[in-house]
Amino acid sequence: MTQPHATPAGRGGAPTEEATPAGDHQSEIDWIAAERSPEFRELVKKKKAFVVPATIFFLAWYLGFILLAGYAPDFMGREFIADGLTVGYALALSQFVMVWGLAAWYLRKSDRVFDPLAKRAAERALESTRAPGEGRFERGAAPVTDEEVSRR
Repeated sequence: MTQPHATPAGRGGAPTEEATPAGDHQSEIDWIAAERSPEFRELVKKKKAFVVPATIFFLAWYLGFILLAGYAPDFMGREFIADGLTVGYALALSQFVMVWGLAAWYLRKSDRVFDPLAKRAAERALESTRAPGEGRFERGAAPVTDEEVSRR
Protein backbone atom coordinates (compact mmCIF):
# COMPACT_ATOMS: atom_id res chain seq x y z
CA MET A 1 0.00 0.00 0.00
CA THR A 2 1.36 3.44 -0.88
CA GLN A 3 1.53 6.48 1.32
CA PRO A 4 -1.22 9.09 0.82
CA HIS A 5 1.16 11.87 -0.29
CA ALA A 6 3.67 9.71 -2.15
CA THR A 7 4.44 10.36 -5.79
CA PRO A 8 5.43 7.71 -8.32
CA ALA A 9 8.87 6.23 -7.90
CA GLY A 10 11.81 8.52 -8.61
CA ARG A 11 15.19 7.52 -10.08
CA GLY A 12 16.07 5.30 -7.19
CA GLY A 13 12.74 3.46 -7.33
CA ALA A 14 11.52 4.78 -3.96
CA PRO A 15 8.45 7.00 -3.76
CA THR A 16 9.24 10.66 -3.17
CA GLU A 17 7.35 12.79 -0.66
CA GLU A 18 5.69 15.92 -1.96
CA ALA A 19 3.47 18.38 -0.11
CA THR A 20 -0.05 18.76 -1.42
CA PRO A 21 -1.81 22.14 -1.51
CA ALA A 22 -4.46 21.00 0.96
CA GLY A 23 -2.12 19.22 3.37
CA ASP A 24 0.65 21.80 3.03
CA HIS A 25 0.33 23.33 6.51
CA GLN A 26 -1.65 20.59 8.26
CA SER A 27 1.10 19.53 10.65
CA GLU A 28 2.25 23.08 11.34
CA ILE A 29 -1.06 24.73 12.32
CA ASP A 30 -1.51 25.58 15.98
CA TRP A 31 -5.11 24.39 16.26
CA ILE A 32 -5.58 25.74 19.77
CA ALA A 33 -4.55 29.23 18.67
CA ALA A 34 -6.79 28.91 15.60
CA GLU A 35 -9.71 28.00 17.85
CA ARG A 36 -9.04 30.98 20.11
CA SER A 37 -8.80 33.48 17.25
CA PRO A 38 -11.52 36.17 17.13
CA GLU A 39 -12.40 35.21 13.55
CA PHE A 40 -13.09 31.59 14.49
CA ARG A 41 -15.04 32.58 17.59
CA GLU A 42 -17.20 34.93 15.53
CA LEU A 43 -17.87 32.13 13.02
CA VAL A 44 -18.94 29.73 15.77
CA LYS A 45 -21.11 32.39 17.43
CA LYS A 46 -22.93 33.31 14.21
CA LYS A 47 -23.38 29.69 13.20
CA LYS A 48 -24.87 28.80 16.59
CA ALA A 49 -27.14 31.84 16.39
CA PHE A 50 -28.61 30.37 13.20
CA VAL A 51 -28.47 26.61 13.77
CA VAL A 52 -29.90 26.45 17.31
CA PRO A 53 -33.13 28.42 16.62
CA ALA A 54 -33.58 26.67 13.25
CA THR A 55 -33.26 23.27 14.93
CA ILE A 56 -35.67 24.23 17.70
CA PHE A 57 -38.18 25.48 15.10
CA PHE A 58 -37.84 22.26 13.07
CA LEU A 59 -38.30 20.01 16.10
CA ALA A 60 -41.26 22.04 17.40
CA TRP A 61 -42.95 21.94 13.98
CA TYR A 62 -42.45 18.19 13.69
CA LEU A 63 -43.44 17.46 17.31
CA GLY A 64 -46.53 19.67 16.91
CA PHE A 65 -47.57 17.64 13.87
CA ILE A 66 -47.10 14.34 15.73
CA LEU A 67 -49.02 15.60 18.78
CA LEU A 68 -51.88 16.87 16.64
CA ALA A 69 -52.04 13.57 14.76
CA GLY A 70 -52.18 11.64 18.04
CA TYR A 71 -54.40 13.87 20.17
CA ALA A 72 -56.57 15.79 17.69
CA PRO A 73 -57.69 13.28 15.06
CA ASP A 74 -60.94 15.16 14.41
CA PHE A 75 -59.05 18.37 13.63
CA MET A 76 -56.50 16.56 11.44
CA GLY A 77 -59.32 14.80 9.56
CA ARG A 78 -61.14 18.00 8.55
CA GLU A 79 -61.27 18.74 4.85
CA PHE A 80 -59.06 21.62 3.93
CA ILE A 81 -59.17 23.79 0.78
CA ALA A 82 -60.11 20.97 -1.63
CA ASP A 83 -62.09 17.72 -1.48
CA GLY A 84 -59.97 14.93 -0.03
CA LEU A 85 -57.20 17.19 1.24
CA THR A 86 -57.30 17.15 5.03
CA VAL A 87 -55.55 19.33 7.56
CA GLY A 88 -53.35 16.34 8.40
CA TYR A 89 -52.22 15.92 4.79
CA ALA A 90 -51.58 19.65 4.46
CA LEU A 91 -49.46 19.70 7.63
CA ALA A 92 -47.61 16.56 6.54
CA LEU A 93 -46.77 18.14 3.18
CA SER A 94 -45.75 21.34 4.92
CA GLN A 95 -42.97 19.35 6.62
CA PHE A 96 -41.27 18.96 3.23
CA VAL A 97 -41.70 22.63 2.39
CA MET A 98 -40.34 23.63 5.78
CA VAL A 99 -37.23 21.43 5.47
CA TRP A 100 -36.45 22.69 1.95
CA GLY A 101 -37.04 26.27 3.13
CA LEU A 102 -34.64 25.86 6.06
CA ALA A 103 -32.05 24.25 3.79
CA ALA A 104 -32.29 27.08 1.25
CA TRP A 105 -32.05 29.67 4.03
CA TYR A 106 -28.98 27.94 5.48
CA LEU A 107 -27.27 27.81 2.06
CA ARG A 108 -27.93 31.50 1.50
CA LYS A 109 -26.66 32.40 4.98
CA SER A 110 -23.64 30.17 4.47
CA ASP A 111 -22.69 31.85 1.18
CA ARG A 112 -23.09 35.36 2.57
CA VAL A 113 -21.93 35.04 6.18
CA PHE A 114 -20.37 31.71 7.21
CA ASP A 115 -18.08 31.09 4.22
CA PRO A 116 -16.37 34.52 4.34
CA LEU A 117 -15.87 34.13 8.10
CA ALA A 118 -14.46 30.63 7.63
CA LYS A 119 -12.07 31.91 4.97
CA ARG A 120 -10.82 34.68 7.28
CA ALA A 121 -10.41 32.19 10.16
CA ALA A 122 -8.44 29.82 7.90
CA GLU A 123 -6.21 32.65 6.67
CA ARG A 124 -5.58 33.70 10.26
CA ALA A 125 -4.65 30.13 11.22
CA LEU A 126 -2.22 29.89 8.31
CA GLU A 127 -0.69 33.28 9.15
CA SER A 128 0.14 32.06 12.64
CA THR A 129 2.10 29.13 11.17
CA ARG A 130 4.61 31.23 9.21
CA ALA A 131 8.25 30.77 10.05
CA PRO A 132 10.05 33.64 11.76
CA GLY A 133 11.11 36.19 9.18
CA GLU A 134 8.13 35.52 6.90
CA GLY A 135 5.86 37.92 8.75
CA ARG A 136 6.29 41.64 8.65
CA PHE A 137 6.67 42.37 12.37
CA GLU A 138 7.68 39.13 14.01
CA ARG A 139 10.19 38.67 16.78
CA GLY A 140 13.43 37.19 15.67
CA ALA A 141 13.11 38.49 12.13
CA ALA A 142 16.31 39.79 10.57
CA PRO A 143 16.50 43.59 10.49
CA VAL A 144 15.94 45.20 7.12
CA THR A 145 19.09 46.69 5.62
CA ASP A 146 19.34 49.94 3.68
CA GLU A 147 20.01 47.97 0.47
CA GLU A 148 16.75 46.03 0.86
CA VAL A 149 14.84 49.25 1.44
CA SER A 150 16.30 50.88 -1.68
CA ARG A 151 15.39 47.82 -3.81
CA ARG A 152 11.75 48.03 -2.80
